[in-house]
Amino acid sequence: MKEIEKCVQKAVMYDLLARYYQYRDPNKYMMYYQKHDECMKKLVEAKQEEREEERREREARFRVFHASANTPAIDVYVNGQKILQNLKYKQISQYLKVPMGQHRIDVYPAGQSEPIILSETLQVLPGLVSTLTVVGDVHKLQMLPLWDQPYAPYGKAKVRFVHLSPDAPAVDVALKDGDVLFKNVSYRQAADYIEVPVNEKLSLDVRVAGTNNVALSVPNIRFYPNKSYTIAAVGYVSRTPSLEAILIEE
Repeated sequence: MKEIEKCVQKAVMYDLLARYYQYRDPNKYMMYYQKHDECMKKLVEAKQEEREEERREREARFRVFHASANTPAIDVYVNGQKILQNLKYKQISQYLKVPMGQHRIDVYPAGQSEPIILSETLQVLPGLVSTLTVVGDVHKLQMLPLWDQPYAPYGKAKVRFVHLSPDAPAVDVALKDGDVLFKNVSYRQAADYIEVPVNEKLSLDVRVAGTNNVALSVPNIRFYPNKSYTIAAVGYVSRTPSLEAILIEE
């Protein structure tokens, strides 16, 4: 039986006893009245905690990842209010709480009130955890929402791969001299999460899809238990800044 149900039963019992002794025994009346009052206070506190838990479940979280290699630092506004400033390429913000509903996300050059270089409307669902990724070239920016899964099974780690390089072909991601982990991932695509070995140094190769041509090597990467990760490929193949992989903890 839940504690709250036990508390309700006790409150009812103490109320009946207090009523019974009200005109028979003042001392017992006061004792049971005080016990009833204590139970009622606990019930009120439990209800407040329940409401707070419901509010937290309705509340969503998002963060912003600046993944546009040729875009200067940015400021980010939500519904006209600045929430992030001077976010530079390859930087990612902390998760921010946001109520469910529709929100306008505007991106400006850092320190400037105009022009808007990116504007999107985001529909936030209850409990949603996401990374809003600013991608593309500076004159053709886009916002790519990634739906995060920040919790991993106990003792295990999981990771996904997201392709954010505008001029790179579709790629496979494989263990060096080993199995392919993510296959044929194109620009602006995020592969599904997979479980990976923990507390081991691993080396990965990002290959042109369907070939053994290595576009990028990622040496000595380590995943820790109870954590969830994203590996993001950013930058350019044909110009600077060059292609690289960023490991992001969720």
